[in-house]
Amino acid sequence: MSNDTTAHHGELGDAEYAEFMALAAEEGFDSDEVDADLDGHGPLPVLAIVGRPNVGKSTLVNRIIGRREAVVEDRPGVTRDRVSYEAMWAGRRFKVLDTGGWEIDVLGIDAMVAAQAELGIEQADAVLFVVDATIGATDTDDALVRLIRRSGKPVVLCANKVDGPSTEAEAAYLWSLGLGEPYPVSALHGRGSGDLLDAVLKVLPEAPPQLFGDGLAPGGPRRVALIGRPNVGKSSLLNKVAGEDRVVVNELAGTTRDPVDELIELGGKTWKFIDTAGIRRRVHLTSGADFYASLRTSAALDKAEVAVVLVDASETLAEQDTRIISMAVEAGRAVVIAYNKWDQLDEERRFYLEREIERDLVQVQWAPRVNVSAKTGRHMEKLVPAIETALAGWETRIPTARLNAFLGELVAAHPHPIRGGKQPRILFGTQAGTRPPRFVLFSSGFLEAGYRRFVERRLREEFGFVGTPISISVRVREKRNKKK
Repeated sequence: MSNDTTAHHGELGDAEYAEFMALAAEEGFDSDEVDADLDGHGPLPVLAIVGRPNVGKSTLVNRIIGRREAVVEDRPGVTRDRVSYEAMWAGRRFKVLDTGGWEIDVLGIDAMVAAQAELGIEQADAVLFVVDATIGATDTDDALVRLIRRSGKPVVLCANKVDGPSTEAEAAYLWSLGLGEPYPVSALHGRGSGDLLDAVLKVLPEAPPQLFGDGLAPGGPRRVALIGRPNVGKSSLLNKVAGEDRVVVNELAGTTRDPVDELIELGGKTWKFIDTAGIRRRVHLTSGADFYASLRTSAALDKAEVAVVLVDASETLAEQDTRIISMAVEAGRAVVIAYNKWDQLDEERRFYLEREIERDLVQVQWAPRVNVSAKTGRHMEKLVPAIETALAGWETRIPTARLNAFLGELVAAHPHPIRGGKQPRILFGTQAGTRPPRFVLFSSGFLEAGYRRFVERRLREEFGFVGTPISISVRVREKRNKKK
């Protein structure tokens, strides 16, 4: 199948696509809308929001994504669970990377803000630089300007806290930063945000280069991200897998700065392992360590195809463990969960661990599980088969005809509950993409979340999809006076 085909209608071949569009037309769906649903959801361009603490970055993030997700408090330095969010403007999707400020200790505000901005800029396709127009440019702002210039990334300048015409003159002073036109915005009230986003779309690439799979020469090594909370044994595992001490293992969490890429021969194949153990030592002296850890994890996930999440089985599952697993699922990567330090478990701990997994990891029951010991090397040979299984699930595609036969049987045997006198029905569907599998279902009415979960569960029982998240979107038929 040619790339041309893929670009135009997801992963449907020409014949399959024609058949599918005929079905859609027959059921009264608009062909343009259907086409939009099939379009590949490849990697999204990334916009990093950079600025000093308390200039309103998080408020702006919430304004751009159109919902309150980034934590906003009126003091600098509120750490957030998540650092990237998906946004859409004028029909284009992109990712927003929030490099929010936090309270800075004795190391000095400049060093910390710069280190943080540097990480954000490194991962971004374009930068949105936020300055508080009521205060004007400070020395920290000047330092950030130099950093952005050095990166060579395109930049849009946002003069925030411009709540009315009187403050606009203050925004004009920011021309002096030499970053072009300052866009006056009130993130709080939404004033000027449309013009700002139009400017952002002009500098953001349509889609960033694909970092894995098709973007590489065929047969390139598969990319595995080793993720997990600090000190869970990621470096030890990497060394055990590599069969030699390649990564410095130190009790101080964070010994190197960048995710380390290691080409490792395993099970007769070469794999590229991305280890996220490295976080700058000095960061651990600040309250921002968690923030850095999530930024690193998110950077590694962007580069990877499959995530091996390492969990310390000897301790109670922490909220941070479930959060890291969610990050991998949200990034759409194949997932394997490795329970480390298995050699240290007694019967009682095993009993409690199983209960914790049932309670806290019910959303990822589909992920292959391996019980390992990075120290002794126990069960390490099970890691590669688990990774291969997850990747196979991640790349599985069900032909449209087979999927619709399955959906027909499913709907006949288990119809959607009647709500308000109506019974919504799945009319037909298709798998528009893989890596991860993405389904689009077309229905006569709104499908409840519980029923969607039921459909996902049955899809997994029928077709496998081990080790991969599944995305299901539903397109409801508009009400039309259509003669049947």
